[in-house]
Amino acid sequence: MVELDTVLTELGEFGRFQAFTYLLICLPVFFSAANSLTYVFTAGVPPYRCFVPGCDDDENSDFSQPWLAVAIPPAAPTGPYQPAQCQRFVRNGTGCVPSAFDTNRQEACDKWVFYPGEKTIVNEWGITCLDNQWKLSLVGTLHFAGILIGSLLCGYLADRFGRKLVLVGSLVLMSVTGIAQAVSPSYLVFQFFVLLNAIGTSGVYPLAFILGVELVGPTKREMSSMVINYFYAVGEASVGLFAWLFDEWQSLQLIVSVPPIFFIAYYWVVPESVRWLLTQKQNLQAKKIVQKAARTNGVHLSQDILNSFDEGSQSDSDSEEKKEHAQGLMQSARALFRSKRLIFRSLYLFFIWAANAFVYYGLSVNSTSLGGDKYLNFSMVCLAEIPGYSLAWLCLHKGRRPSLCGFMLLCAVTCLAAAFIPQDSQTGILILFLTGKVGITASFGIIYVYTAELYPTPMRSASVGACSMMARFGAMVAPFAPLLSIYSAPLPLLLFGSVSLVAALLGLLLPETVGTLLPDNVNQAEALCDAS
Repeated sequence: MVELDTVLTELGEFGRFQAFTYLLICLPVFFSAANSLTYVFTAGVPPYRCFVPGCDDDENSDFSQPWLAVAIPPAAPTGPYQPAQCQRFVRNGTGCVPSAFDTNRQEACDKWVFYPGEKTIVNEWGITCLDNQWKLSLVGTLHFAGILIGSLLCGYLADRFGRKLVLVGSLVLMSVTGIAQAVSPSYLVFQFFVLLNAIGTSGVYPLAFILGVELVGPTKREMSSMVINYFYAVGEASVGLFAWLFDEWQSLQLIVSVPPIFFIAYYWVVPESVRWLLTQKQNLQAKKIVQKAARTNGVHLSQDILNSFDEGSQSDSDSEEKKEHAQGLMQSARALFRSKRLIFRSLYLFFIWAANAFVYYGLSVNSTSLGGDKYLNFSMVCLAEIPGYSLAWLCLHKGRRPSLCGFMLLCAVTCLAAAFIPQDSQTGILILFLTGKVGITASFGIIYVYTAELYPTPMRSASVGACSMMARFGAMVAPFAPLLSIYSAPLPLLLFGSVSLVAALLGLLLPETVGTLLPDNVNQAEALCDAS
């Protein structure tokens, strides 16, 4: 039987073959990250004001006019004058002078003038005013709903048809539906393609991770796992740069959606998952990939390694093993539901995962509402994930529980502090905001490893999957959080800080797992509490 880690010892842990494959795999990760956050700008709200009949030109109206203050009430009672977006004074005369408007009466607008330059779906389909804000937030929610559907679908398809085929299919779907968004004739059609695009996007990162990391040797896996996350963070940050360079939302959508179509060439360039081939009894194909890697790396594999690919993979006992695994899974599930300790542990983890996703994505979406340059703010918040993942990597071995709770507490404190700083202190708010994103990113990086160590072996994969699903629900709510700023600017930050604080406190109720063996059954999982 083939022992892949033994093969990698002879093959070289990160030779030329692995490095080339890894680099190829990181490129689609960059574009999947970009596709996952374009909605922040395509569904962003550009500056606009009421159209004033008799003053504005029907064909070519300027956003700034000297008579605005007499025709349109201020958007806020204090501060520099900014025209209201959806209300204007009732006209009671002719011209654009104070006597032509009754400042004691207001009426709703039915037409708008947009600031020149930035163009989003708000301009495209007139999604204006408070009554329609939910339509913009729904774009992000539908995206994360698609991620949830795609995660379940792609996992099943990848197990059945192979990692490489489903990765290429996901990339093509992501590209085609992204382009379709840019040419959508209506809001409903646009939303339909948002959902499909997210389904495609959801399959890229996990499958790319498997293909890129599985042929890397054991001592290099942590490094390779971290670098692929760096590509993801840079891909997210690139959306801010592209949105700044291209004013129109269609151009932004196309610049991140057209290039991935060329990844269809990966079907012939990137090797299939060796582990998957072995599970499918396709040992000859697996052997060819390993031999090609050896030639590229300039190494000679021992005859014992080569012969191991010809010995099969215990096909006669596979069905019996699957049956025993299914029986063990059912027994562990029944035992877990009888364990009050593990039920509460699961409830704590469900909230922590949902809180992490809610705050993680909520901070990204809310970054464009901070003072200053929204494009720079967004990119900086995304790039803050790089030190976040790095800190998670460095602190993981110091203790799972203190690291997880400490980073969530850091996020809570900085978000709450930013909420109480005067709104004109833009630099201070941004620094705290970025620190909060570092904290929640590190927390998110730790929770994956930590959760897997808290459940017994038969339930481990299913339990991590259930927690990940709860995270998707948290992410689906996140796009609506910025709407709270309509009522009070600090409210989103107060919410992010409060949710992080509760999650940090619940994390203290979890057992420590550093230095313990992975639990193989429910009794051992329960005993973790006693060990801590």
